[in-house]
Amino acid sequence: MPTRILPAGADPDAVRSLTTLLSQLPDAEPQPPAGDSTQLVDTLARLASESVDELPEVVVVHERIGPVPALELIREVALRFPAVGVILVTTDAGPGLFSAAMDSGARGLVALPLSYEELASRVQAVAQWSTGVRRHLGHGSDVFGGVGGTVVTVSGAKGGVGATLAAIQLALAAQASGRPTALLDLDLQTGDVASYLDIQFRRSVVDLAAITDISPRVLADAVFRHDTGLALLLAPGEGERGEEVTDRVARQIVSALRSRYEVVVVDCGAQLSGAGAAVVEMADTALLVTTPDVIAVRAAKRTVRMWDRLQIRKAEETTVVVNRHTRSTEIQPALVQRITGTALARTAIPANFKELQAVVDAGRVHELDNRSSVKQALWGLAGELGLVRAAEGAAAHRGSGRGPGGFRRRKE
Repeated sequence: MPTRILPAGADPDAVRSLTTLLSQLPDAEPQPPAGDSTQLVDTLARLASESVDELPEVVVVHERIGPVPALELIREVALRFPAVGVILVTTDAGPGLFSAAMDSGARGLVALPLSYEELASRVQAVAQWSTGVRRHLGHGSDVFGGVGGTVVTVSGAKGGVGATLAAIQLALAAQASGRPTALLDLDLQTGDVASYLDIQFRRSVVDLAAITDISPRVLADAVFRHDTGLALLLAPGEGERGEEVTDRVARQIVSALRSRYEVVVVDCGAQLSGAGAAVVEMADTALLVTTPDVIAVRAAKRTVRMWDRLQIRKAEETTVVVNRHTRSTEIQPALVQRITGTALARTAIPANFKELQAVVDAGRVHELDNRSSVKQALWGLAGELGLVRAAEGAAAHRGSGRGPGGFRRRKE
């Protein structure tokens, strides 16, 4: 049986050389190369959605890959696709990097310049390991999402439409149902998650900007653990420092969170930054919150078109959530969907600010009453998106009164 090998690297010449050498290996079947980390993960996810058996046995990652650094990429692949063996190709084959690569989940390391014998030996060993893992796991159509397989971004069509409140309640719903959840405030200049949850913090997302390999310990130092159990990674208190969080940094941070939490909710705000664009692009679900008025719906349409022009996300891959909905308004959710050309969340959030005013003013939106129609709708939206464990969440609610009644079961 041929060994399927997927090479990945940003340097076309290096990848071409690698692919040529791989094609000379016995029983090797090189796949079309991935040009960056996003393409590699997307390719593996697409293949895994069909069947684990469709995944390549071996992935060969060249050290020159981006935007996610090679070691962080290897960690994500190892966690999300544990039946795939990863080999790192690098000019530095010293014991330090070897140890770091193994800690990240690599199954082997090959030094540059490439040697046919070394590459053949390493590929064969990793392919045998991969085959053994699949035999142990059993055949079938199981998709391995790994820890933290779900990233949801929440963006506002314009300021003031309720994106931050929605992001917080979605994260709270996921956490209350028993899924370890992280909430990332990527509204870098005007982020208000900390204000909504009445917390004082020292560290923020900016503290991770200069770190090339975010270890679990480094991440834990930057995360604020809220009383609800949520892991919070907050926007900087000094908005001008938000410029330090580039698209590369944002990808690395989200990958680190994704590998350690089952659910990652990202508040992207209403202003498009390079960091926000990168995260919207890599998200499993991208929500765009709007209100049912002409100005906000026009802004939603403008945002969707901009995302499409910049090749961040297609309209049909974006889900619009209508906030402050009333039956009497002229603009109903179905009309918003037709105008924007997006998917539409079945759950609309009702307009009832009186329910929210006391907890918003106190900065304690996590204490919103379970009888609140707004909370029930937002937690229902979390169920619609598959962010909660339906059975466990409902049981937890009945036992502790922590959440509104019942979660919808995720469609399979």
